[in-house]
This record gives sequence, structure tokens and C-alpha cells, in this order.
Amino acid sequence: MLFIFNNFLIFWQDWPGIDLFFAHYGLFWVEPLSSPLQGNILTLGWIQLLVYCGSIVASIFFVLKFPSRSLQADSETLSLLSAYIIRSAYWSILLVGIADITLSFMRIEGFIQALFGLEVANDLGRASYRAIHIHYPLLAAGFTIGLFNRSLGFIWLAFLIVIAELLIVIARFVFSYEQAFMGDLVRFWYAGLFLFASAYTLIEEGHVRVDILYAGFSERGKAWANTFGSLALGLPVCWIILIYGMWGKSNLINAPLLSYEVTQNGYGMFVKYIMAGFLMVYAVSMMIQFIGYFLSNASVLLNEPAHRPNHDIQSEHDHQKV
Repeated sequence: MLFIFNNFLIFWQDWPGIDLFFAHYGLFWVEPLSSPLQGNILTLGWIQLLVYCGSIVASIFFVLKFPSRSLQADSETLSLLSAYIIRSAYWSILLVGIADITLSFMRIEGFIQALFGLEVANDLGRASYRAIHIHYPLLAAGFTIGLFNRSLGFIWLAFLIVIAELLIVIARFVFSYEQAFMGDLVRFWYAGLFLFASAYTLIEEGHVRVDILYAGFSERGKAWANTFGSLALGLPVCWIILIYGMWGKSNLINAPLLSYEVTQNGYGMFVKYIMAGFLMVYAVSMMIQFIGYFLSNASVLLNEPAHRPNHDIQSEHDHQKV
């Protein structure tokens, strides 16, 4: 999460970044800058360094503050965080999809100009304007809904994908009406449905295993396999996605987000740049869940006593009172 926040500061707010800060002082074998950092830029670099150091200190403080906290409890906390990100992302693209296809339909049929005037119609025809004034507030609303609604939005999203496909068929073959935004909506929702579901599947142990060897392992053997897989396979893949996608302005994830990339058809939906962000959500949610998975299996290897989730204890207590 800190890597993504730092990425935002560098490419959206023009902060220098830790690498340039180190280059300014010639630290860690980084080639010195030809033009040293000056003034506020150098101050911002110090702030970024202190934020990184502060996160390390905060982590150490947390461990020392709660020495009796089990690894299984930490694993469950991370799973809850991953689940929150997933369901919030689902609600976000659900809201954005409905709003953007409505605007695209009204724009192509001339309703926006007729109702709100030419200036508003032109503004909504610019990807940056639509992103800032329509998409971003809806994304924030989706993450707010995720705080209070514990159900996963993918159930409604999957249902609406079916409805969208049905409406495309009816509109095309019954009314001979077809526009680019209709297919854009299905692709937008499909992409989110499959990418966001990966971490949820891992949380629910629904992923496919090749059980040629794993099925015959003991409990500790399975824990060793899961621990190794999380550290050697899962986490590196997530980091590769984040680093190759967000290391520079022209990278796979950053470039579409910075330029508000849209489809070549000017009257389609203006959400292509958000689809690049799906990869970031996928990598972050999977990384958090892999760390939780690692901690859960590490607790088995360390012979920690079985941990009972708080909601299970509360349910039993309520049952006894009844």
C-alpha cells in the first residue's frame, strides 16, 4: 500500500521519490544526479524517506505492543482487509459502469446537450472531466459502501453482466440498435469480475490445486508447501505486476491512468484507464491474501494453539444466552 501511495506522490504530485533522493546524496551505489534536488523538492524527498522509515518503526512498535497476538489472528485481519478491497472494488465498478453507460447513451443520442447545454456535453466528452467529476466520486462511494456492506458485490455484478448481454442481443436483433458502449460495459464488468475474484477464491480455498503430491501430505507438510508457495511463487508474481506496471510514467498501469486512456471509438465508455487499475487491485489484494496465507500456515509450523475468530466466540455466547 505504501508503494502505491508513493507512486501516486511521484507521478501525480511530482514528488521526487526515494530513488532520486538517494541519487541526490549518492547513497547505496546510486549514480549521483547531474542536477541536484533543491528547495521544496528536497524537502519532499525527506518526507518520503521519513514515511518509509516511520512505517518500519510502526510495524516494530505494533509487534512489541502486542507480543501475545497470534499469527492466525494477523492472518484473519489481512484476509478481512483483502475482502474489503475486493468488495469495494466490485461496488465501485458496478456504480461506475451504470453511470458511464448512461452518460455515453445520453451523449450519443444528444440528450445531454438538449438537457444541459453544449458546454456540459463537451465537458462530459472529455475523459479527464468525466473521471474527476463522475468516476472518482463513484469510486469513493464504492469504497464507502464496502465499509458498511459485508456482502460481496460480485453477485449483483455477475447478474448485471447477464442482463447487459441480454439487452445487447435484444437491441441488436430486435431493434437493430448497437453502439460501442454496449460492448464496453460487458468487457469492463467481465474484467473486474475475473480479476477481483482471484483473491476471494484464495480466501475461500476455492482455487484449483494440482493434488498429485499435496493431497498425501501431512498437516505440517501442507503448511510447508503453502508457506513456500506463498513466498516463492505468489508474492513475487504480485511484485512483478506492481513494479513493471508502476515503476515509470510509461509503464503498463501508470500510463493509462495518467492519460485517462479511452477506447479509439470516441462514443464508447470512458473507462479503459480504470481497467488498467484492475491489475493494481488484483496484485494488491492477492499480495495481502498471500501474506495472510503465509502467516496462517506459519502458525501451524510453529504449533500455535488454534485461534477462534471473534465472531465465532460471539455467536456461541449469544447461543448460550438464548
